[in-house]
Amino acid sequence: MSAKLLLPFLIICTFTNALQAQQTDSIRRQDTVILRDQGKLKFYAFIPATVAVAYGFTALNADFLRSADNQILKTIKHDNRNFYTNADDFLRYVPSAAVYALDLFGVKGKNNFRDKTSLLVISSIFSGVTIKTLKASSNRLRPNGLNDYSFPSGHAATAFASAEFLRQEYGENSPWYTAAGYSVATMTAVLRLYKSYHWFSDVVAGAGIGILSTKFAYLVYPSVKRAVWGKKKTNTVLLPTYQNGMPGLSFSAKF
Repeated sequence: MSAKLLLPFLIICTFTNALQAQQTDSIRRQDTVILRDQGKLKFYAFIPATVAVAYGFTALNADFLRSADNQILKTIKHDNRNFYTNADDFLRYVPSAAVYALDLFGVKGKNNFRDKTSLLVISSIFSGVTIKTLKASSNRLRPNGLNDYSFPSGHAATAFASAEFLRQEYGENSPWYTAAGYSVATMTAVLRLYKSYHWFSDVVAGAGIGILSTKFAYLVYPSVKRAVWGKKKTNTVLLPTYQNGMPGLSFSAKF
């Protein structure tokens, strides 16, 4: 990795190292997500990601942070004006895919297939709605001038939501899963900077939004699950499908 590429990677790692070093928010008990110390929300676990989001919002109007954005972009593009790759379009999904790959190979995570898929869907909805709303209202011009949907970074949000999903499911198995997931997410954010699609503060805010979305999904899912399935036992199957070039999900249940 060149010195130019290493610089933004290390800067983003400064934010994400704090995001990784958190205690697990929930545990598994008979395939049901149970919050530790139920009724006592661990708000401190949300602080690092919230700070990241606040940093991004502050940078929209703070001259000294906007100057930092410009300086980081200038440093990156000094010797990389023609840099391009589409790897970031795929890397953002790698940690989530790893959750299902590990499960497929018999490495059991925190939740069963149905629950982890439900959690991923909830996280994606939170993140997607938030990102779309902010992009439409912030009107921040991208560094490459393509459009004014720069803030926040949707790729970074997806990547870090995906990394936090991997951490939640397998972080207790080994810290290497967390390290790998967040490293992939960080690289995704760095590539967005190198392609001049985002300012530094865009990807920091996106990272925070992604992590908060996944954490929020794990926080609300027990209530959602009780509301949808209650205490009645069901035999359910939720499987990915691919038909006529379109991915989807197939659901069946026996009551």
